[in-house]
Amino acid sequence: MNPLRVLIVDDSATMRRLIRSILDADRRLEVVAEAGTAREARDAVNTHRPDVMTLDVEMPNMSGLEFLKRLMKHRPMPVVMVSTLTQKGSDVAVEAMALGAVDCVEKPKLGGGTDNFAKLADTVALAARARVTVARPVRSSIAPQQNRRFRRICLIGGSTGAVDAIERILQSFPADCPPTLITQHMPEPFLVSFAARLDPLVQPKVCLAQDGAVLRPGLVMIAPGGEYHLNVAGKTELRAKLHKGPLVSGHRPSVDSMFLSAVEHAPKIVAGILTGMGGDGASGMKALRDAGAKTLGQSQQTCVVFGMPRVAAEMGGVEQWADLDKVGEELLRLCESPVQMRVT
Repeated sequence: MNPLRVLIVDDSATMRRLIRSILDADRRLEVVAEAGTAREARDAVNTHRPDVMTLDVEMPNMSGLEFLKRLMKHRPMPVVMVSTLTQKGSDVAVEAMALGAVDCVEKPKLGGGTDNFAKLADTVALAARARVTVARPVRSSIAPQQNRRFRRICLIGGSTGAVDAIERILQSFPADCPPTLITQHMPEPFLVSFAARLDPLVQPKVCLAQDGAVLRPGLVMIAPGGEYHLNVAGKTELRAKLHKGPLVSGHRPSVDSMFLSAVEHAPKIVAGILTGMGGDGASGMKALRDAGAKTLGQSQQTCVVFGMPRVAAEMGGVEQWADLDKVGEELLRLCESPVQMRVT
């Protein structure tokens, strides 16, 4: 199999050399060109036809974000954003993923360690095989219906490609939506920016989860990441629980951790699994379905990476499927279904 062709775009020659040294050491990848500006990157795309690009967030003259917008309009291709952990960098990186970038990697500080790049080659290789299409406007032309009767709690898990998916899903949620918890695989600073970006875009209130916060209608809480998993806790009045602990299914925050914490309340749960690499969420979704929850997977044809939904289906956790533009409405419909408590 021929190696995957990579274009590195970064205004720092030192950073380009670092990225090249890491990617060139992986037999799956071949760096075919480097670029320090958007103009150079455009020419390199046309000349070398790369399979995947690493793109700096903050660049001179034309920003990485503006270049990405143009790229996705004229030649959609897999892009991995490389960002510093500044507030501006995190905000732009999250917007880039909403525009169609496959993933985002933290840029190490020059002169420091390269731990942030430990999985860079894997990320780039997997991104190169992602399904990328022309980005569509997020906002829906159909206003979400208000005053529906929701009987269940909604749990959503996602990873690669799910930033855009979650935005589209929440656009279909009304202001009085079901209590909703979301676990999305991203570093803590990006999750802060993600929640801040979503809140003004949608009708429900969106925020990072706080320990002990009551799960209530109209509130969407996102796992804050860092040292914490987001779990469901409580007996009659359910609350968000931030749980410190090791990686679960290779991640923190973990979808499996969230799903498994809700198993005792399964008849009151609707769980959705979205696009993403790996299998996080699969065992938790299987346990939820076996215990009486309703479960939904994003369809293969609309996933950027059909990893997490595929593994969940193979384990028997997915009850039904929906294309991305229908996932939000299907989750709401399932949350309206009567709760049938199991007799033990």
